[in-house]
Amino acid sequence: MENSVLNIPVFRLAIAFIPVLVVMGIHFKWSLSPQNILYAISRMLVQLLIIGYLLTYIFQSNRIWMVITVISVMVFFAGWIALRTVNKQRSSLILIALVSILTGGGLTLIIISQGVLNLQPWYLPRYIIPLAGMIFANAMNSISLAADRVKAEFQRDIVFEKARSTAFHTSLIPIINAFFAVGLVSLPGMMTGQILSGISPLLAVRYQIMVMCMIFSSAGISTAIFLTLLKNRVEIFRAV
Repeated sequence: MENSVLNIPVFRLAIAFIPVLVVMGIHFKWSLSPQNILYAISRMLVQLLIIGYLLTYIFQSNRIWMVITVISVMVFFAGWIALRTVNKQRSSLILIALVSILTGGGLTLIIISQGVLNLQPWYLPRYIIPLAGMIFANAMNSISLAADRVKAEFQRDIVFEKARSTAFHTSLIPIINAFFAVGLVSLPGMMTGQILSGISPLLAVRYQIMVMCMIFSSAGISTAIFLTLLKNRVEIFRAV
């Protein structure tokens, strides 16, 4: 088996946008504004191109301060985006969102990078940055779901303990569904990428098990911390 990834020329990459244009056409035909989709696609392209060049530089330089800077930026934006569903309460909740993501995600990152992978040095950019991205992104998504659900529960005057349990359950639904579906319905992105690059499927499975445990743990711990710290902020939701 060849240990190389097939190159994708730019003109062939453009073919991937054909089904995207189909969806946009349906969106427009059904009298929906295309602005949001166009903005999302444009932003995706710009962000990925920038991060591609940036990561190439960081991987080559192998400097600890760059890794720490990237992780800090990840945590900040993860905390800010996580509160998108409760926009009016963002400024009041941003600190506990950041603490929750940094604590739950950071703990998981340390365990995975040092306990499972034993990275030397610990800040090895090629591993630590992609892992941190997956960890903090999943923590962000779970907190976002929890914040939205707990807001709805508080506005219905549900007691904190019950609202917390409902929100925590809701936040883990996508990840638990992924657990049920993996290997049967889907081959996750990391596993697929490794198989395409020529790695043995058995080794790819080991990495994917690590990733599934990683995203479940970071999401669950971060969300639990967020909901716990939220106990003294209930009135923020009731006041709106």
